[in-house]
Amino acid sequence: MFDRDALAAALARHGRVVRVVIAGVEGSSPREVGASMLVWADGQSGTIGGGALEYEAAAKARGLLAGRPPTPSLLHGGGREARLVERIALGPSLGQCCGGAVVLWTELFEALPEAEAGIVARGAGEMPLAVKRVLAAARGQGVKPAPGLVSGWLVEPVAEAERQVWVWGAGHVGRALVSVLAPLPGIAVTWVDVSPERFPDVVPESVTVVPSRDPALLADHAPVGAEHLVLTFSHALDLELCHRLLKRGFRSCGLIGSATKWGRFRSRLAALGHEAAQIGRIRCPIGDPALGKHPQAIAVGVVAELLRAPQGMAKEKRA
Repeated sequence: MFDRDALAAALARHGRVVRVVIAGVEGSSPREVGASMLVWADGQSGTIGGGALEYEAAAKARGLLAGRPPTPSLLHGGGREARLVERIALGPSLGQCCGGAVVLWTELFEALPEAEAGIVARGAGEMPLAVKRVLAAARGQGVKPAPGLVSGWLVEPVAEAERQVWVWGAGHVGRALVSVLAPLPGIAVTWVDVSPERFPDVVPESVTVVPSRDPALLADHAPVGAEHLVLTFSHALDLELCHRLLKRGFRSCGLIGSATKWGRFRSRLAALGHEAAQIGRIRCPIGDPALGKHPQAIAVGVVAELLRAPQGMAKEKRA
């Protein structure tokens, strides 16, 4: 997926950025087609799998930034962008044990590329008919292609958040959760707490911070398809959020706490008029107790639950 927001932020900060994409895979590889990273003069973000592949790709990207053409296959586009398309056999070229090969598409950007029908497509020469057909299907039928090469052009759907996760609370666990969630593709994070001072000084750009004196009021307007993680500093606020989210509706809701806390909450939510089946949709405790109670350990367990959730839902539908 082409993350235009991430590229826009990197361009605003660094001016010129190289984006490296796995455009094709043969056999085993560290990452899938569409995985990408951004590289600038003194840093990078994202990953194409780490190790020797990523190290060499980053070095070539910085050569591109410095104006050093890596190979004769470098293509120039009016001075505004440059591309290098290269097939790399991981074993012979890099001494890796994957046993496969990847096609890396390395591209220099000074401005955001145009998207058509939610797709960024580019390559050398006139657009091939096969690419035109892909764009026509996207426009007319809403069919988004998988990222990859089509007749020598790289075709990538624009990244869109498929899941909305609301994190209620910016304490130690909330901060750990956001640090794990923010880099994940397809997830938009909304982070709520009672005041700006509760949040760290630096927050990932993909995260929307919402300070509110009364967070419970926001629960009345949260998207009904959102996934919620309730972990504020106050048990009273946690209870009010659970109460309002049950009335509002949600895709999923997790509450931090012990079995004792959840027992009390179940009774109080029942007294507030909620049916047992509805109350049972709230998960508590959350995470994996076997991992321990360190904030990062809790975050790893909670995010693992979230990532497994769509698979479980698909199995239920098939059954």
